[in-house]
Amino acid sequence: MPKESIDSIENYLGDKKNFNVYQSNKMLRRAVEREFEIIGEAMNRIAQIDDKINISTKKQIISMRNRVIHGYDKIDDAIVLGTIIRHLPILKKEIQSLID
Repeated sequence: MPKESIDSIENYLGDKKNFNVYQSNKMLRRAVEREFEIIGEAMNRIAQIDDKINISTKKQIISMRNRVIHGYDKIDDAIVLGTIIRHLPILKKEIQSLID
């Protein structure tokens, strides 16, 4: 399921991850935030099942999930987009390695 959510975020944003476009589109932001909830919950479950599974960005993704779920009025769009740019490509590769 995390891979599907990562793919969805990539599809929502396209090749250009433009902050102004992201910030100005409430529906896009909410869709991305929901996908982070799903990814973060999956990371939580993976950690509970077997904390030896190495996902290097697990803590950052879980932290993002917690911010989204518990702090709607405090969500920083720049942090969300930065997490997408910095951490999702790594997470995608690691999830694909687990699947393979």
